[in-house]
Amino acid sequence: MFNVSSIYPDKEGCRFDFDYYLNVHMPMSIKRLSGAKGFRGVSVERGISIENPEIRSSYVAMCHYYFDSVEEFLLAFEPHAEELQADIKNYTDIEPIIQINEVKISTQV
Repeated sequence: MFNVSSIYPDKEGCRFDFDYYLNVHMPMSIKRLSGAKGFRGVSVERGISIENPEIRSSYVAMCHYYFDSVEEFLLAFEPHAEELQADIKNYTDIEPIIQINEVKISTQV
C-alpha cells in the first residue's frame, strides 16, 4: 500500500481555512477519488505542538490518500487534477509539499 501526502508547512502569516478545507475541498476530493480502483482511505491531520498547543507546529495540516499503488492513485487523480489544484487557493496560500510513501505498517484501533 502507498500513500500520497499533501503537507502544508506552517509559515508566519500564512492562511489556512480549515472550515473550507474540511467542509468543501475534502468532500469534493473524496467524492472524486474514493470510487477509484485501489482506493483504501484518506486521513486529514491538523498540526499541534506537543510542548504547548499555543506554539506553532512545523505543519499546519497534512492529508494522506491511501491507494494500493502509486499508479492507481495517478489514474484516479489525473482526470480531476486541474479542478482539485485550482481549489487550493480557496483555502490556503501555502504551497503544499507532495510526498509519496510506501506504507510498511498501518493499524487503526
